[in-house]
Amino acid sequence: MGYDVHITRKRAWHDEDGEEISLAEWLAVVEAGPAMRLDGHAEARLAGGAVLTVESEGLAVWTGWSGHGRSGGMAWFDCRGGMITVKNPDREILRKMWELAQALSARVQGDEGELYGPSGDPM
Repeated sequence: MGYDVHITRKRAWHDEDGEEISLAEWLAVVEAGPAMRLDGHAEARLAGGAVLTVESEGLAVWTGWSGHGRSGGMAWFDCRGGMITVKNPDREILRKMWELAQALSARVQGDEGELYGPSGDPM
């Protein structure tokens, strides 16, 4: 399952009310950002050799992540539902999320409501 962290403009990421991040805004940030690449799909090899494929027009990868490509590791950023979500981010990815959130006039919030700052630590 995993733990999700979100780039959001809402008071709480799960609120139905509040300003959303549009796909067009996200695509502009990805295009302008160094080492960000829009892929639109992701694949992961599961135990037993099965392959899980996820498709989303807002799915991008941060190729500048230090773990990129190691043992299949990828830092996927998925824009859907008015926010950008990353599953199980490490501290380095959390710092990148904060940087991207600044470009989107947003903030970084975990599943339990905690906010993350520029260091990648909870505030």
